[in-house]
Amino acid sequence: MARLDLLRHGEPVGGPRYRGDGVDDPLTPEGLAAMWQSVEGRGPWDGVISSPMQRCHAFAEAYAREAGLSLAVEPRLREIGFGAWEGLGHDEVRRHWAEAYAAYKRDIVTGMPYGSESVPGFIVRVREALDALAARHAGQRVLVVCHAVVMRAALAIALDAPPQVINRIRVDYAGLLHLRHADDRWAFEGLTNPHPAR
Repeated sequence: MARLDLLRHGEPVGGPRYRGDGVDDPLTPEGLAAMWQSVEGRGPWDGVISSPMQRCHAFAEAYAREAGLSLAVEPRLREIGFGAWEGLGHDEVRRHWAEAYAAYKRDIVTGMPYGSESVPGFIVRVREALDALAARHAGQRVLVVCHAVVMRAALAIALDAPPQVINRIRVDYAGLLHLRHADDRWAFEGLTNPHPAR
């Protein structure tokens, strides 16, 4: 059995905007602090895995060093590419591309913006990354620092849910998703969002 605890990065500099795999803002001090707070008392872990993007890797590197753990980078855990919306604010997209935004909210599989990564292809790469981690870390518990849509895809994979559900799962900054892999299957063990529902 392998256990993966997926931690979403904290708030990045620049406010709410689409940051896929093309925009990689650093964390705010508050965003970094929120990640430390989320993992406090949650271990121990046997290792740390990180997306290559700095909003994940900066914390993963600091935590691994502090805890005396190995750190590995898994490129397949980078965020989904948002194409034409990369770097644009959420409100800006809602205002200027209302129809496209509504289509995206209605069905993420068919409504992604121009030039974005295919959702089915993205889910395949996330599944491949998770399966590789489960094989590599059998009998271990590892901390995986990654992104909101990666975590939503991971939950859909664990539940054998259709890809459309990934737009209906809330994962806050510094949220934690707990998964278990045993008998060649993924199982969902819990999702902790650090902020109360609004």
